[in-house]
Amino acid sequence: MAETEIRKGRKFDQVLEGARRVFVRDGYDGASVDDIAREAGVSKATLYSYFPDKNVLFREICATECRRQTEAAEAEIDMSAPVEDLLLFAGRRIVGFFLSDLGRASFRLVASEGGRFPDLARDFWQNGPGLAQDRLAHHLRRLADAGRLSIDNADLAAEQFTYLSKAHISDRLLFGMEDSITAEGVEASLRGAVRMFMACYGVPR
Repeated sequence: MAETEIRKGRKFDQVLEGARRVFVRDGYDGASVDDIAREAGVSKATLYSYFPDKNVLFREICATECRRQTEAAEAEIDMSAPVEDLLLFAGRRIVGFFLSDLGRASFRLVASEGGRFPDLARDFWQNGPGLAQDRLAHHLRRLADAGRLSIDNADLAAEQFTYLSKAHISDRLLFGMEDSITAEGVEASLRGAVRMFMACYGVPR
């Protein structure tokens, strides 16, 4: 079995940043270890001392970025805001990740190579969409406990809202139609997602 342990050292963050730039620029298959080491300003020996292979390196980059964005969203959320505003905030964060350079690269890779790299796809889910849905479900439970939403299954509701939020972008990304994704379309889709969600789970005022 291939070794998958990650070891940290003085140039660990430097390697991650260089690799992130190369993966975004060249994609997973186009990113070579030589290019990553050159971009990061380290030797291949140093790179391999931290990461046993390219697969593990890409998974760590995705996990790090997803955690960073989730923590940033958690720091900004204002639970006293109207529920509709909270949902719009969550939807914009969800869509924002998928439309980021790394988000697009990850989505394309998982969509095309998930069968060949099942561990990568599973890690991307757990540290990306899955992590975001878990945090959204947590906040939906808080809103339900406060009587501001009527939700029996917060995990299901979080998954439903996530997919509603991506209605304008998911198929366009999957089928290579990124040029048809517009800011206006994203915003209209998100506001429609909020209306649909509130029609199902909202509490009469």
